[in-house]
Amino acid sequence: MKHIIILGDGMADHPVERLGGKTLLQYADTPYMDLLARKGKTGRLMTIPDGFHPGSEVANTSILGYDLNKVYEGRGPLEAASIGYNMSPEDLALRCNLITLSDGIIKNHHGGHLTTEEGTTLIKYLNEKLGNEYIQFIPGIQYRHLLIIKGGSKHIICAPPHDHPNEAWKPLLIKAENENKEDGRLSPQETANLLNELIIKSQELLTAHPFNLQQKDKQNDIANSIWPWGGGYRPQMRTLSEMFPQIHSGSVISAVDLIRGIGYYAGLEIIKVKGATGLANTNYEGKVEAALKQLREKDFVFLHIEASDEAGHDGDLQLKLQTIENLDHRAVEPIYNEVKKWDEPVCIAVLPDHPTPVEIRTHVKEPVPFLIWHPGITPDNVTQYDETSCIRGEYGLIYLQEFMHSLMEIK
Repeated sequence: MKHIIILGDGMADHPVERLGGKTLLQYADTPYMDLLARKGKTGRLMTIPDGFHPGSEVANTSILGYDLNKVYEGRGPLEAASIGYNMSPEDLALRCNLITLSDGIIKNHHGGHLTTEEGTTLIKYLNEKLGNEYIQFIPGIQYRHLLIIKGGSKHIICAPPHDHPNEAWKPLLIKAENENKEDGRLSPQETANLLNELIIKSQELLTAHPFNLQQKDKQNDIANSIWPWGGGYRPQMRTLSEMFPQIHSGSVISAVDLIRGIGYYAGLEIIKVKGATGLANTNYEGKVEAALKQLREKDFVFLHIEASDEAGHDGDLQLKLQTIENLDHRAVEPIYNEVKKWDEPVCIAVLPDHPTPVEIRTHVKEPVPFLIWHPGITPDNVTQYDETSCIRGEYGLIYLQEFMHSLMEIK
């Protein structure tokens, strides 16, 4: 049996008063997720281990069956793998956002939703001005970039900018986690000092950049600061094929560097789709076409769609509802309608990685609903796919790697 995971990043939510006390999954028009819940089995999954923040890099790695206590190195190294940067042992790799600061606060974590071309222009400019043999800014996608510090220490405390909208930025500057100095590396305090210096210098450079001056004239948000976070060294991960004999080959499809990076270390082929943006305007049809093509050729596909998470971080209720309905109508529906006709059975799993509630605009560490369907499965009694209905699902509440092990037991 082949397997596909369709993951709606940040899709789960809390009850919203404006929706009559319903969650967005309960309120949205999702006939095909409801159909698969009715035909399949459901449950809830805790994706975040104790002691870890509820980040997408943590949750998605956990969903794919990895023990975070053994493999976690932060978001930076995953994004390095995705964009093709081969980390050396001395590298500290950090995710480097281009963000908008206004009146002393973090206005947004995305610099006004930069295009990849715009973000690349700004990050290359910073590398020209601030880069050297020890510091390198590497372009990624949109506002998501990479910062390499040769000999930097990962033992620092960073604040993910999407977790702190409308908060003062200066108290969130990077701090040393401890005073331990590793051989051949900067101390944690020296690393924190260097990164904070880069943040301050970037603000002066970016504010005066011609692109941002044009954005300011148009009264648009400007990407006027970098924000490094999620630092780590090169991770040591077994491939999914080594962990699960059912997976001889697989692919990952995502617009997001960190998901591609997880896929790289998991031994999955990274499939890039033209027009895949990570936003509500992403190319759903192209991603579905790619997913079906890969599923015909391989045993396993991880289809990741970021749009709901971005809408949640922006606090945009209507947009998040639209992204959930798009996932249902433009991804789940065509995939189900196609694979149900195939001679070789396909198992479909649908879930988010974590909730990103629109009213608090950040990730929370709470169980997420999931569904699993394949031809011949005996359904449970759940008839709708949402946070409340799945409490009654036959799988109950499971934890971390148990999801992937349960999925791989379906042969």
